[in-house]
Amino acid sequence: MRKAILFAGVAGLLFPVLPASAHHAFAAEFDAKKGIKVSGTITKLEWTNPHAWLYVDVKDESGKLTSWSFELGSPNGLIRHGWRRSSLKEGDQVTVEGFAAKDGSNVANAHSVTLPDGRKVFAGSQGPDEGPPK
Repeated sequence: MRKAILFAGVAGLLFPVLPASAHHAFAAEFDAKKGIKVSGTITKLEWTNPHAWLYVDVKDESGKLTSWSFELGSPNGLIRHGWRRSSLKEGDQVTVEGFAAKDGSNVANAHSVTLPDGRKVFAGSQGPDEGPPK
């Protein structure tokens, strides 16, 4: 019994010094007042933790290509919302709605993705409490 208590005490002291995973709050990186909506071609989907990432090339009116990176929810969260690894593929045309990065870069937190078949799916990101971009 004393060994178990000693072990629990030592483990309790060591646990706080273990590295914590780097996770950020939505408000630290994204602006809830900067809703965006872009349509383009998927160049890559990274199905990784803690967030999946969607990369989309967008052409503006003049034909100039701009690459966007969209933070999605976790893979498990996406699966709970009906996504599969095969839901999107390179070359698919999509429309992504979300919230732009505060630093003005082409990075955003995705709120929803309109799939090639027209279905709109929740992107699983934590996002602001206000809901979809305005």
